[in-house]
Amino acid sequence: MNHSKVELEPFEYSYYDYSDWYSNNAEPTKPPIEVILPCDPTADETLFHVCMLSISLVVMLILAVLTRKNKFCQGFTRGSSSIFSPNNFLDQTQEKGLVMAVFGLVFSKLAVLVIAPDPLPFCKDTPEDIKEYMKIISIFYYPVLYYPLLVCGTLQRRTGYVFGALLSFGHFGVLVWQKFDCPKTPEIYKYYALLATLPQLACLAYMCVQFLLLFVKGPKTDEDLDSSYYTNYVKQLLKTKSSAVSSSSADKPTLVQRILEVPRSYIYTPEKVFRFPLKLAVSVFVALVAIYHAALLLVVLVVPTLHIVRAGIDENIAFLLLGFGIVLSDDRMEVVRIVTFYTWLLEVCYLCAMTLSCVVSLVMLMRSLVLHRSNLRGLYKGDIYSISNSQKSICPSKAGVVCWMGLTGYQAAVVCLGMAVQTVVFFICFLFLVFLIIIPVFHGRNLFVFEIAGKAWPAWLTLTLVTLLQHVTAKFAFIKKEAGTRDLKNRDSLFLLTYLLFLVNTVLGLIVAIWRMVITALFNILHLGRVDISLLHRTSESYDPAYRYYTQFLRVEVSQSHPVMKAFCGLLQDMMVEGGRAGQKIRDAEEGIQVTTLSKATSSRRIRARWQLMYTLVNNPSLLGSRKHFQTLQPSEGVKNGTPKRGSEEEEACKAAAEPVQAATPPTSQDQTDGDSK
Repeated sequence: MNHSKVELEPFEYSYYDYSDWYSNNAEPTKPPIEVILPCDPTADETLFHVCMLSISLVVMLILAVLTRKNKFCQGFTRGSSSIFSPNNFLDQTQEKGLVMAVFGLVFSKLAVLVIAPDPLPFCKDTPEDIKEYMKIISIFYYPVLYYPLLVCGTLQRRTGYVFGALLSFGHFGVLVWQKFDCPKTPEIYKYYALLATLPQLACLAYMCVQFLLLFVKGPKTDEDLDSSYYTNYVKQLLKTKSSAVSSSSADKPTLVQRILEVPRSYIYTPEKVFRFPLKLAVSVFVALVAIYHAALLLVVLVVPTLHIVRAGIDENIAFLLLGFGIVLSDDRMEVVRIVTFYTWLLEVCYLCAMTLSCVVSLVMLMRSLVLHRSNLRGLYKGDIYSISNSQKSICPSKAGVVCWMGLTGYQAAVVCLGMAVQTVVFFICFLFLVFLIIIPVFHGRNLFVFEIAGKAWPAWLTLTLVTLLQHVTAKFAFIKKEAGTRDLKNRDSLFLLTYLLFLVNTVLGLIVAIWRMVITALFNILHLGRVDISLLHRTSESYDPAYRYYTQFLRVEVSQSHPVMKAFCGLLQDMMVEGGRAGQKIRDAEEGIQVTTLSKATSSRRIRARWQLMYTLVNNPSLLGSRKHFQTLQPSEGVKNGTPKRGSEEEEACKAAAEPVQAATPPTSQDQTDGDSK
């Protein structure tokens, strides 16, 4: 009988075999945490920037040659047409869209660089010890990179529009390509880089479309002094106001009208005969971009962390709370549900605070537009007190030029800081409202705030009654009306009540002081993102750096871009240019060449033009100090801001009447002549 030989394999024990343990202790597995690896897009960042810099350099050289070849008179009439002057920021009539888009693009790039691992595209895996230096270099690099886009829209040439469209499409196409290749990045939040580039994509897309439209329409020839805006502005000033709409003291606005006036004061409505200065328009747009980036950063820094914390809550949280003496429930799963719910409430409170901060920032920005227009109109009329508590000159100064250059950056930084502070304060307020008022009322327990307020009700009732007593007695017992005037009565009772209520008024003063502090803090927090109002008292507003920069900016802007001044210079230019219609008419009238009798319409136009010129000369504040009868004033009576001292003659007359005549003055030749004639 043949027996097959069975070979026995040696037994090997596996330390990693837990099949029995899993069969008896089966638990659901949690999904693994998503790990985002660094991504290198197909369109290499370094190669792209090298190519774009080379192309931009070639474009700038071509534009420089074309500009040098067909050089037009640079200066006041059209602004500078040189490639070394990106734009005429003092021209109110030009298209502002391209300039705003370029500034928004540069600021968006700066906002991304704050937390970028590689600030410069030419240096990957930047060491930590030189990263700050790379950030400083990148602050200067990106404005240079996007500078040709600004120049292409400034030179008013079809060639520049073509080059601008090519550069815009290049930047836009490569950026979209890179975001499609790598939509997720490991920085902070997986979609942060994608969301942060949305303003850049929007600005580049706008420039692509705008350059194409400008190429089709062709260069504009009616900018700055050639524009009709300044003459229309002067005509609007010269229009007589309708006397039919006369407001009397009896026609007071109703309560509904006053309530509706409040939201209207926060809504900016454009006007046909008023245009914002270019720098202010750019500042407002950059502030909008800053609000977006600040809100995005505030969300991605906190909300994903709260999600991770809420996902990691398990039964061990009950033991952790027990160590602090907090017992939410005997059931550990109930404790997990309660803590998870409270963590979700934290997220809701934070998102509500951030949303409210965004809304407040947008409302304040809209209100700033209304106040900008009001301040500019006041300065156009020579009202320096609309922005300052003292009489100051509107002539440009060294500090004024510095403030004029930096206002856009200051506005963006102030808005970002204001949003951060507002979010923190609003978050604390929402936490107090939810966890100390809403949830205790909803569950009917832990009513600490209501218990404290309930124990103090006698004090609150006493203070309320005393306040009512003082108001009622002041109205009916201590004030009398006779012949349309008011006076005090029952003075003995008034003095007695003042003494008896001294201590109660001290307690009321404490409450008023606390309320004053709350109101002041809330007002300053709400208006922290605005530079057009001072957060200090009127007498101390010079110590507010943001408001000081704003006022200095307005002085420079008004002194160089006053619409009436531009209208006057436009008339002078028409007279000086050979063949100009206004100059030819004036020369014909002076030389007597015009033989035929002028028609009534032509005569009225000439009279109207001369009246406009006379109005311009008389009401221009900066020309008053140059007139002959003002130059005879003493140096101590210098004309500030073009406004003479109105009381100087009266003061001299009073001094002359008060001082005794010490010596008789000899008669002048004019007096002798008058005496002889008599």
